[in-house]
Order: sequence, then C-alpha cells, then structure tokens
Amino acid sequence: MTQQSSQFLYVFRGGLDPAKRSPDEMQKNMDAWWGWINDLRSKGHFEAGQPLQKGGRVLSGKRGQKVTDGPFAEGKEEVGGYLLLSAKDLATATELAKGCPILNEENGTVEVRAIWQMESP
Repeated sequence: MTQQSSQFLYVFRGGLDPAKRSPDEMQKNMDAWWGWINDLRSKGHFEAGQPLQKGGRVLSGKRGQKVTDGPFAEGKEEVGGYLLLSAKDLATATELAKGCPILNEENGTVEVRAIWQMESP
C-alpha cells in the first residue's frame, strides 16, 4: 500500500512591486516562476495556484455585517498569491518551497500550511 500524499498551501507575501520593474525584469521574474511551477508539475506536486489581484473586501462582525475595502496589510505582508500542492509531509513541502522565486526578493516569504482533510457529514 502506498502512502497517501497530503495537500499543502503556499501563501506568498512580499516581493517587489511589479509597477517598479522594467518589462525585461518582469519577463525574467515570470520565467523563473513558470520554471519553478513546471518543475513542481512534472514531479506531480503542483495542483493549482494563481496570483491575486490588488484590493478586495474584508468582512467582519456578526454575519459579515461590516464590509470594508481591503486588504489593509502593509505591502510586505499583503498576500500576493497562492499555490496548492501535494507532498508526502510538511518537511517535503517546505523543501519544495525553497525553490520559489519570491525568496530571491528582499522581503519575499512563503508560508507553508498543511490543509486539514475534512470529510463531509
């Protein structure tokens, strides 16, 4: 019997502002991201992922009665995207994250979180 892989979520924060990059720098950055993602895909780890648009809404209070424009995190703390992948365990998912291009940025981070597998009632 083979060991079942677990799902993990990478949450990307920080990195350079695309508006402050030249078109050549943007292309090199995107090439690095696609290279890393395609490597994860070829090894059977990549499941899904996308960058997030700026802005959005923040709901709070009972039943989300308070709605404000957001997010309001500092630039380096703002979530810029996510990636869903499968890996044997947290140690493997963490090791795979070390290849992420955002880690080449001064303030780029990858948060690695295990996804709790819940069964429907």
